[in-house]
Amino acid sequence: MSPTLRRAALAAALVLPATLLSGCSLVQGGGSCDGSGAARKNLAAQPVLSSPPDGATDPANYRGVGVSTGCDDDSPGPAWLHADRVYAFTGTRRAVVDHYARVAAAQGWRRDPVSRADATCWTRTADGRHLVLAVDFQLDAWSPAPDPGKGIGYEVTVGSNADGSDALASCTD
Repeated sequence: MSPTLRRAALAAALVLPATLLSGCSLVQGGGSCDGSGAARKNLAAQPVLSSPPDGATDPANYRGVGVSTGCDDDSPGPAWLHADRVYAFTGTRRAVVDHYARVAAAQGWRRDPVSRADATCWTRTADGRHLVLAVDFQLDAWSPAPDPGKGIGYEVTVGSNADGSDALASCTD
């Protein structure tokens, strides 16, 4: 193989994968968080986030934090908006799930028939936006991990695609 041909083959081998990866990202359409402030504020105002069972409190190391919001745009598809609240509770997981089942139903949420042992999920549409509500007991990845004292810790999250669509927005994600 001539040196010129070898250089051309090497350049193609280096440039082609980067081009293909960029093309895949464009085709899959990773979303953006730009301009999502109002939608995140609306998620944070969802009444279910401020409707804990009697006796639930802020974790000892999260006092005064209340609802936090965020936007994740680092994966394919629309950007994911979320509003989260963490609680400490001296009761059982079952009591938490039963409480939110009642609260969610009263607020128009539909429970997903497929639930994990460590989380429960509901969906609904409000103002044309598909919403996902999750109650999750797996808080090990939090930094710092919430300190529930002698009880349990859990998180309540309301999320939505930035564009409000139901694409990839479900309880099984």
